[in-house]
Amino acid sequence: MTLLIRLAINAIAIWLASSWVTGIDIATSDGGTGNDILVILFIAFVFTVINAFIKPLVQLLSLPLLILTLGLFTLVINALMLMLTSWITETTEFGISVDGFWTAVWGALIISIVNFVLTAVVPSAKR
Repeated sequence: MTLLIRLAINAIAIWLASSWVTGIDIATSDGGTGNDILVILFIAFVFTVINAFIKPLVQLLSLPLLILTLGLFTLVINALMLMLTSWITETTEFGISVDGFWTAVWGALIISIVNFVLTAVVPSAKR
């Protein structure tokens, strides 16, 4: 159940980041709102899997930079995870595209803030 809540929170965060940041686009077909929701859920699933398996390894390897920057390097790691999600999902006919590194940084900042707020609001997502 927690995985489904985390998936929904990531889907909302990615949708808001694509709405607010110029340069982050979700490529969908003209299948309607239901199809758009499925595309966003697929992107959120890929993003969640990347954050669950690859992000901890990258954080461990960049631990000296995290300590040196007092944790601000986490934003760079989050941007790289968003760019990796973009690279993986662009191989399909629908996915998310990120124009560049600084666009990914702004998108990662929005995704992090939305994740923080929604995790605080939803009681069962706090695990």
